[in-house]
Amino acid sequence: MPVVRYLALGDSYTIGESVDESERWSLQLASMIQTSPQIASQFGGTEGGGVEVTIIARTGWTTDELWDGIQAQEVNPPYDLVSLLIGVNNQYRGLDIEEYRKSFVFLLNKSIEYVGGDADRVIVLSIPDWGVTPFAGDRDSKKIADEINQYNAVNRAETEKAGAHYIDITPISREAVNDPALIASDGLHPSAKMYAEWARLALPVALEILTK
Repeated sequence: MPVVRYLALGDSYTIGESVDESERWSLQLASMIQTSPQIASQFGGTEGGGVEVTIIARTGWTTDELWDGIQAQEVNPPYDLVSLLIGVNNQYRGLDIEEYRKSFVFLLNKSIEYVGGDADRVIVLSIPDWGVTPFAGDRDSKKIADEINQYNAVNRAETEKAGAHYIDITPISREAVNDPALIASDGLHPSAKMYAEWARLALPVALEILTK
């Protein structure tokens, strides 16, 4: 039975802290892929295949900790699709941005390796802006936004250099300043509603990858 094999790498945003498992952005994307006419047609109907999702992510992980986590789990390439969303905890801890660049490039190259060397099968998501959340109410939101922008300038440049796809979800995350429904009950992490927006942004790219 044909199956799309999807590996999602990241931190709390990929594991879906404070939402139900099915509401994680990666699993919402998988559901959208599986029910899309293009994929159903390719697999001879929705019963002819599916999307197998492997998630390696944990709340609080930096780039280095994500690599430790990958090594601790069983990775069985090649995958049809890999997504990478990492860096917010590097920013939160005030780690050096050039060290982030090095470790991000390492993880990006690993992601490309996991899809058999085809960078066109890798999707990188920008880091969302947690500075607009209630959790950050007593912090300098402009400083956080500036630092997030700097980190995203790095991961965008390196993603484009490698030939992978880049999805900018940061503007959606900043809409939470006017839409509390985009934030989960913990006052920090995205809600299922925001994750759905991320998945919808990634869907056209994922379908292009999987039907080429």
